[in-house]
Amino acid sequence: MTRRIFLALILLPLVAVSVWFGVSTADAQNTAKKDYAVGDRLAKPAVPPVGSFRTITFDDLMPADWDPNAIFKQLDMDSLKDNDPRAMEVMAKIKQAWEQAPVVPALNGQKIRMAGFLVRLEGDDKHIREFLLVPYFGACVHVPPPPANQVVHVIPDQPVPVGPDMGAVWVSGTMRLAASKTDLGDAGYRIAAVKVEPYTGD
Repeated sequence: MTRRIFLALILLPLVAVSVWFGVSTADAQNTAKKDYAVGDRLAKPAVPPVGSFRTITFDDLMPADWDPNAIFKQLDMDSLKDNDPRAMEVMAKIKQAWEQAPVVPALNGQKIRMAGFLVRLEGDDKHIREFLLVPYFGACVHVPPPPANQVVHVIPDQPVPVGPDMGAVWVSGTMRLAASKTDLGDAGYRIAAVKVEPYTGD
């Protein structure tokens, strides 16, 4: 069963709100669309490994014993009011917990293939040289970033032609455990990608 990840949104003027993004039956319909709504996830691929690359999902990036909701169980967010100065303290605790989200050591050095949404980091008007791969549309752009173990820093071996920002892609390459801090979010993994291609659902 897919584990739901709660995303805390601290909105001005410091109103604490938590919103969850889970995989649902609507995700299958989204695979055929070119336009996505904030929070949309790609359908879990039911495909065999491609060549020497093993297909994985973002759920595989989380340790089995890690509870992504644990930080919310420790915080009394319901007691916060508009303009409550404690909201900044809550936001800081959530940010710290998600920056320290644990990774899966067994993935280090694995040749994997996974799908997600592309968030551009480095490039020009024609090519993308580095990007973040994130599990749902809008992550790191329209809403705060997910936990670090749900963000992958991708460095393609060849620049990727510019496409739609937040476009859905397949990435194939070697996974490494490597913490990266970027202006758009912290990543717990890095992929040296040998192939980046548009997402097709298979």
